[in-house]
Amino acid sequence: MIPVTQPFLPPREEYEKYLEGIWKRNWLTNMGPLASQLEMELKDYLKLKHLLFVTNGTVAIQMAIKALEIHGEIITTPFSFIATTSCIVWENCTPVFVDIDSQSLCIDPKKIEAAITEKTSAILATHVYGNPCDVEAIEIIAKKHNLKVIYDAAHAFGVEINGKSIFEYGDVSTCSLHATKLYHTVEGGLIITKDAELLKKLAYIRNFGISDFDSFSELGLNGKNSEFHAAMGLTNLKYISEINSKRKALANLYDEKLKNLKAVKPLWHSKATKNYPYYPIVLESEELLLKLKKEMDKQEVFTRRYFYPSLASALPYLPKLELPVTEDISRRVLCLPMYYDLTFEEVEFIARLMLRIQNN
Repeated sequence: MIPVTQPFLPPREEYEKYLEGIWKRNWLTNMGPLASQLEMELKDYLKLKHLLFVTNGTVAIQMAIKALEIHGEIITTPFSFIATTSCIVWENCTPVFVDIDSQSLCIDPKKIEAAITEKTSAILATHVYGNPCDVEAIEIIAKKHNLKVIYDAAHAFGVEINGKSIFEYGDVSTCSLHATKLYHTVEGGLIITKDAELLKKLAYIRNFGISDFDSFSELGLNGKNSEFHAAMGLTNLKYISEINSKRKALANLYDEKLKNLKAVKPLWHSKATKNYPYYPIVLESEELLLKLKKEMDKQEVFTRRYFYPSLASALPYLPKLELPVTEDISRRVLCLPMYYDLTFEEVEFIARLMLRIQNN
């Protein structure tokens, strides 16, 4: 069996060394020394001044909306994981979907202004598959209309534009450190802002809104993470370069072996580095996608229709809206197996299998 994804696990003994310290200290959660150490090491690695380690990427988005005091309408993308939209609804705001660009698959900035109303307070955009949005165009629109900007950078760990972390764009960026991500802490997330005062507010929100032993400053929640998750993060961070190199090599091999597949890859941001979190392709037709998926499933080679269906037309708690580009792309996009332990022989097998299915 070849799964679509599989978590990276470091050498067990390296992780267990951190566990020895946890047992000695008996400090399991509430932002202990390992969680604090992880924040410091991630700031160094990502070249950031401010960063918080939180429960998961979903909580990070909710915290961002709350801390920025966003109300009313939030312009967002229908081509993302459901959490991007559900966080908006959970925070009693209204998602306003804007269609995506057919090449990058990120929100189309040319269509954002037409969706702005007197109720619009923010833009929440996703760096799809780690591919950066047109952050410069979005910044111009946001400044013109006095809007806050949150980036769902769940897939974008380590990506840079012109040597600058993708997390530095917008008022707040969030990231997922879930087990399926290229860098993970089993469960976890990051929230990043350049604003020191906003970071302080977010830190209070992460801890129930507690600002001192006997006082409260914010409406908070439990967004803290544990020492066990931090230990996994510290161990895995040592291998991030190795992980990235392997994923790049796998992606390059896919590129070579799938030249004759009737599909295209999303167009990556021209000024950005790549981090290879997924291997998405947009097939010629949904018919071909379904044919490939069905036959590959029989061979226990598992793929994922990620993201399908469009959030604008599929959610029972929101009005249905059909956006042509998103509807079209979501029906034709397929993510192929991509993870550290995937072998080059398996990639070659997958490519041969796909071409055989296509040509028969």
